[in-house]
Amino acid sequence: MGTDNVRIAVLGAGSWGTVFANVIADAADLARDEDPAAPAVDVVLWGRRASVVDTINDEHENPDYFPGMKLNPHLRATTDADKAVAEADVVVLAVPSQSLRDNLAAWKPHLREDAVVVSLMKGVELGTRMRVSEIISEVLECSSERVAVVSGPNLAREIAERQPATAVVACPHEETAVRLQKLFKSAYFRPYTSTDLVGVEIGGAMKNVIALAVGVAEGMSFKDNTKASLITRGLAETTRLAVALGADEHTLSGLAGMGDLVATCSSPLSRNRTFGEKLGAGLTLDEVVAQTKQTAEGVKSSESVLGLGWAHGVDMPITESVVRMMHHDLSPAEALVGFMSRSTKPERYGV
Repeated sequence: MGTDNVRIAVLGAGSWGTVFANVIADAADLARDEDPAAPAVDVVLWGRRASVVDTINDEHENPDYFPGMKLNPHLRATTDADKAVAEADVVVLAVPSQSLRDNLAAWKPHLREDAVVVSLMKGVELGTRMRVSEIISEVLECSSERVAVVSGPNLAREIAERQPATAVVACPHEETAVRLQKLFKSAYFRPYTSTDLVGVEIGGAMKNVIALAVGVAEGMSFKDNTKASLITRGLAETTRLAVALGADEHTLSGLAGMGDLVATCSSPLSRNRTFGEKLGAGLTLDEVVAQTKQTAEGVKSSESVLGLGWAHGVDMPITESVVRMMHHDLSPAEALVGFMSRSTKPERYGV
């Protein structure tokens, strides 16, 4: 990215993809207001459904996720992903983490070789147990200075309402992180930078798993002591795993660790917490999946997270109980016992 005009493509017109594209468009307006000579920033949002794309372009709203909530009028949308990425200096990925590899393989021939790729996703790939940044680097065969992650306490609806929020832009190449920070900073959205990509990604992946556990406790009508215990022990579990993978433990005390964990575990806007709450209230897994419109990343990635922990000798009792409940027919009541206890000889469940 140089000093010329910047073109940014956001791939995925779900709730967070739509909101983040809107943040970037608002940030571009702010930059122009503060310095008319600043490089222009063009933002395009890719979505699969033509009806949604047309409504974003014509009425400046996403009817699927934020009906009646106005988006930046400079934000445009398209159904042509290939064209969007071919023109982009920065490509922001906001698709489900388990479908990322196939999507990237399809988009790769059209990406510029110097494009910076930014992940908004929070998960660990099934089978490979790879973090999202590792998948990006492997599929695109690109250097670490071209791969970044945005994570933090970022509930999409609140940011869509332009309520104040913060996040972390993480990239091993500090100069890239700073450049992205400037592009993403709006009047209500303040990014900080980090070079600890591992810590930021593990914090984002683990908070979804812990939120499922907190949601189950909420659905079973347990109160604040129980939920505070799960959040606190969940942070310890997250930190153990991140440090085992080479992260800085201090990262997990910040926005991408504790901050994201608290927001996701505490808010009814959280998809993972809400998913767990419905399980705790007595619905079956299939019933909750049928009712849930948005992806709850923790449901699928919990197995990969647990496998990653076991591969590195990390004790993960909460994650283990979530996996047993989601994938091995453990009841919520039995799972809660597992949340609050620690097995000395954990079974491996094939993960």
